[in-house]
Amino acid sequence: MDLFCEKYKKKLGREKGCTHLEEYCKFREACIVNFMTRERQREERRGDDSAGERGAQEEGGQEGMDKLNFAKGDGLLPAIVQDHRNGAVLMLAYINEESWLETLKTGKAHYWSRSRNKLWLKGESSGHIQLVKEILVDCDLDTVVFRVEQIGGAACHKGYESCFFRKVAAGSFVVVGEPVFDPREVYKK
Repeated sequence: MDLFCEKYKKKLGREKGCTHLEEYCKFREACIVNFMTRERQREERRGDDSAGERGAQEEGGQEGMDKLNFAKGDGLLPAIVQDHRNGAVLMLAYINEESWLETLKTGKAHYWSRSRNKLWLKGESSGHIQLVKEILVDCDLDTVVFRVEQIGGAACHKGYESCFFRKVAAGSFVVVGEPVFDPREVYKK
């Protein structure tokens, strides 16, 4: 998915503003909430008034992602993580305000580890980080979807591409994925 940020058009002197494909721009921390999908780009080219109104709202922070409702889940909100290329669900994790802000600041997925009770950069021990390509926020502002580039090809600490490598069949859990790496080698525990 091609994304671009409209906020820095004038500063960069480009018609499309800052282009975000494989690399991250120096304005990423400030402009992540202004990412635009191809659909929105098409709306703008067609002159759709609603696209302009949405852009104005985002610029003013009215509907920006910086307004998540962390009070709903006792400070923790679910983050659904998808592969940005094929939409595969890689994992479900939780974010708090600290991990949210770190994700926005760095462009790398940060979560709150409930088991360790601490901030967690995904891939901090394995090297399999998640580069955030797009963030979606639900209607109640209490759930996010991170569309990521999964470095190393596996999100699951058990070595699979997705944490959802099992399915229910005939009352049993059946493994449907193939491991990408051996966790004993990666984590050396």
